[in-house]
Amino acid sequence: MDMNIRDHIINNFKGDDYDTLKRAIDESVASQDEVTLPGLGVFLEIIWENADLELKNQLIDIIKKRVEKGLAENN
Repeated sequence: MDMNIRDHIINNFKGDDYDTLKRAIDESVASQDEVTLPGLGVFLEIIWENADLELKNQLIDIIKKRVEKGLAENN
């Protein structure tokens, strides 16, 4: 069976409830482990594909402000 990373990540969380998804995201962000970045990227892709223009603009604003601030300031 040929499964790509998107399918693997989506299948890994299929059937999980709200709290499990939130905990997985919170733990991935808190760990700052680069291994979790592909999963977070898949989640962002899902959000982006299902977001309206207003939400997309909000996300871009958040990202832009954080990038301008610099990642080092978050540590």
